[in-house]
Amino acid sequence: MTLEVETAGRLLHPSGPRGKVPLERGPPLDRPGVGRLHSWSVTRAAHLLTGPDGKPTRDQPWIFRTYAGHTNVRASNALYRGNLSRGQTGLSIAFDLPTQCGYASDHPLAQPEIGTVGVPINTLDDFEVLFDAIPIEQINTSMTINATAMWLLALYVALAEQRGVDPARLQGTTQNDIIKEYLARGTYIFPPRPSMRLIVDMYDYCLHRIPRWNPSNICSYHLQEAGATPVQELAFALANAEALLDAIRARGCFTPEEFEQCVGRISFFVNAGIRFVEELCKMRAFGELWDEITRDRYGVTNPKYRLFRYGVQVNSLGLTEEQPENNAWRILIEALGVTLSRNARCRALQLPTWNEALSLPRPWDQQWSLRLQQILAYETDLLEYPDLFDDSPVVAAKVAELKEAVSAEVARIRALGGALAAIESGYMKSALVHSQAERLARINRGEIVVVGRNRWTEGLPSPLVAGADGGLFRFDPAAAAETLEMVRATKRRRSQGEVDAALRRLREASRTGENLMPASIACARARVTTGEWADALRDVFGEYRPPTGVEGQRLGLEGARVEAVRARVAAWGAQHGGRPRIVVGKPGLDGHSNGSEMIAVAAREAGFEVIYGGIRWTVPEIVKSAVEEDATVLGLSVLSGAHLEIARAVCEQLRAEGVGEAIPVVMGGIIPESDVGGLGALGVKAVFTPKDFDLMDVMDRILDVIGAPRGEATARIASA
Repeated sequence: MTLEVETAGRLLHPSGPRGKVPLERGPPLDRPGVGRLHSWSVTRAAHLLTGPDGKPTRDQPWIFRTYAGHTNVRASNALYRGNLSRGQTGLSIAFDLPTQCGYASDHPLAQPEIGTVGVPINTLDDFEVLFDAIPIEQINTSMTINATAMWLLALYVALAEQRGVDPARLQGTTQNDIIKEYLARGTYIFPPRPSMRLIVDMYDYCLHRIPRWNPSNICSYHLQEAGATPVQELAFALANAEALLDAIRARGCFTPEEFEQCVGRISFFVNAGIRFVEELCKMRAFGELWDEITRDRYGVTNPKYRLFRYGVQVNSLGLTEEQPENNAWRILIEALGVTLSRNARCRALQLPTWNEALSLPRPWDQQWSLRLQQILAYETDLLEYPDLFDDSPVVAAKVAELKEAVSAEVARIRALGGALAAIESGYMKSALVHSQAERLARINRGEIVVVGRNRWTEGLPSPLVAGADGGLFRFDPAAAAETLEMVRATKRRRSQGEVDAALRRLREASRTGENLMPASIACARARVTTGEWADALRDVFGEYRPPTGVEGQRLGLEGARVEAVRARVAAWGAQHGGRPRIVVGKPGLDGHSNGSEMIAVAAREAGFEVIYGGIRWTVPEIVKSAVEEDATVLGLSVLSGAHLEIARAVCEQLRAEGVGEAIPVVMGGIIPESDVGGLGALGVKAVFTPKDFDLMDVMDRILDVIGAPRGEATARIASA
């Protein structure tokens, strides 16, 4: 199988040969607010790009990706090969939650979530199957992996060596942005400073052994998903990058030239929202700020190492369960924000699918998103022109406004001691929870319009969900058995003595400060599992639980609807001698905590007493908390597709504790309508899906579950 791999998003001089000569940045134009622009683009803005022969030419398109992986390694390999055959030019691998959180598939915590949101990887044997018939030396591979990023790269290197491929030929990116995990995504394992050490180790190793690999990818994508404003998204990501560069420089193992090369290997992964003019300006501001920071703060003199290199997945947060066909147009509009401006164009683009608010995408859904990219790149004339916005006073003013606000926020984080200190103090997490609460409140008030959700809600049934499968991906639970058998087979074949020796070396290296990449690669060769690798480092570094960020937050909702809910809470309290108490639980390994955080904030604002301990609690821990706190209701947030298994386990555990249905259970998350009846049969009293965006309506339904009285006035308001 041979693949053509294109260099994506390269900035080309208009008179240079296509795809060959990087653009040299011109001096800043002498006009206030314009910033650093390419001087040729203003004078030639009306002309097509031309080659050395004077004939019109086109830029190379960005790398086309879809974020993919599910079920097991065989199913994911078939998916990747199918996508590559349909014109995808790079891989973007989604790993399942146990792999991301450092557990082997045979760990009890992993059982409900094997392969539900990504591909499970345990040993090198899994990588052999995952990349079967895919030439890893020819493709650009992105891995969305963070706490266990070193381990997955070690497996990739070991696979290359096993195939006789020089690891220096490997190209791609491990996301490996641990600071964002503490803020938004939750697949952290170790405390911040040991986690940063792992990342710096990878920079040290890759610089000398895998020079075309990006050891980390500063990921602002999930910051926007967690509620970040454009200013917060830029500022937090840049402060994050500064923390990484400070740690690299403090290691003291790089020459000045090598340090500049490390700066050049830092890439970014960003989010493009629906306000595409603002997003376009955000990306131009991002590039200019990065150039200034690397030049002025870190003394990088080589312009090519200061280039802002970024990939994108457009926003999934705004995709709706209601009228899901509208999501196709949202995705297209969001893609324009990162492709229209040539000098701020992404280097790689992956698009979600129209049904991601409902389930994982099917192969056809991913094909549709891929075709959208291909039409944009190949059917339109987008890639034939210089930048369309260089001389726009509107864009220049917005970029200047963003840069000023971002610089002020970055200065605030520096004053706190940098991004690591701002994580440890809870400052950044609290800021995001506040922004998310404010965004949801504006949607609830109708100040932010979401078509089909809070305006023009009546519509014809969508034919996209009318098929036999309801337009949904159906996960086969039996597929996990194949993954578990592969783990057992590997353990039977491997040498336990080699495994023990490799893990002993890993622990020793972690204690002495030695670079951990060679020891990790040795573990990969010995067929150590993901869980064994992570447990060895847990023994040395420990595990981490950051602040939740919900304390003191408010939604700021007022009006008759809110007062009616508060009146019901007060009426329940008058009957029972105290406020109702809700335990908000985030079971399993899914770290996307936005929903649980907003429910905790909304419940407190409605008058409930709220107990919320953050993410990644086991079912016994959550039930124990509910029993010990004498909870009135137990709320569960599940987005990983494991809702049926978790609901069954929680209801069984409640019965084992002798409380039966005395503590009613409600559940919210990415839950298909077809599963609601099954949850009810298990004992769940109310189910909330993405269409339940009105937080006071959610509170009202929870009050129905606990039997809160509804007075005449509240009934009239509720029915209005």
